[in-house]
Amino acid sequence: MTRWRLTVEFDGGPFMGWQRQDHGPSVQQAIEEAVEAMTGEQQRLHCAGRTDAGVHGLAMSAHIDLDKEMDAHRLREGLNALLRPDPVAILQAEPVDEEWHARFSCIGRRYLYRILNRRAPPTLDKGRVWHIAQDLDVDAMAEGAQHLIGQHDFTTFRSVNCQAQSPEKTLDSLTVEQMGEEVQIRAAARSFLHHQVRSMVGCLALVGRGQWRPDDIKGALEAKDRQALGLNAPPEGLYFVEARY
Repeated sequence: MTRWRLTVEFDGGPFMGWQRQDHGPSVQQAIEEAVEAMTGEQQRLHCAGRTDAGVHGLAMSAHIDLDKEMDAHRLREGLNALLRPDPVAILQAEPVDEEWHARFSCIGRRYLYRILNRRAPPTLDKGRVWHIAQDLDVDAMAEGAQHLIGQHDFTTFRSVNCQAQSPEKTLDSLTVEQMGEEVQIRAAARSFLHHQVRSMVGCLALVGRGQWRPDDIKGALEAKDRQALGLNAPPEGLYFVEARY
C-alpha cells in the first residue's frame, strides 16, 4: 500500500464544502469517486483543513492510501480526467511516508480573503469575491487586524457549530492590503476555528465601512461571546492557500 499526497485546487461554488455531506456534493466525494473509478478501491481521503460550502482551494493538501501500484504522473492525469467536468484539479501527486498525515502533520495553514471594492459588480470573478461597493478604509482595517494577532480566546469569532475542544488559537499574522480594486486579507496560523477567518473578515469590513472603530475589534475579541460578532463574511471570497509541513 502506498500513501499518496495530493495537492488539490478547486472552485467551492458547486460544493457543500470539502467534507462528504448527505445533502449535497463535496470535494472529498468527487475525488474519492474518481479514485474508485480508477483503481476499484474505496478509500478515504484526508485533508489539511475542511472548508465550508462555497469556499475555494488554491493548494489544499490531502492524502489517500492505495493498494494499486502506479506512478505519480499516471495517478494525477487519471484522476484529473475522471474529475471532469467538476471544478477540481489534482495539481500534484507524490508518494509519502506512511506516517505522514495531511491533517496531523500540518504545522501551519494560510488563507486569503478577497474583497472586490468597486461600484461595478463582479463579472469574471462572480462567486469568487465578496463585492462591497462602498469605499473601504483599508488603513483602519489593518489597524483593527492588529488586535487579533497572537494567542487569544476567539469565542466571538467561532461558529456555534465549531467542534474544536478549545476556543484558544494563536494567530501568527493577519494583513490587510489594497491590491488595485481588491482588498486582500491574509491570515496564517497553525490551525483555525470553524468560521474564524470569515468572522474576522466580516468585522474588519465593518471597520472599513466606518460602522466600527478599529478598537471595536478588540472589544469584540475580549467579549468572548458570539453575540458580540458584528458580521460573518460570505464564503465565496475565502481561499485555502496552503498547508505547511
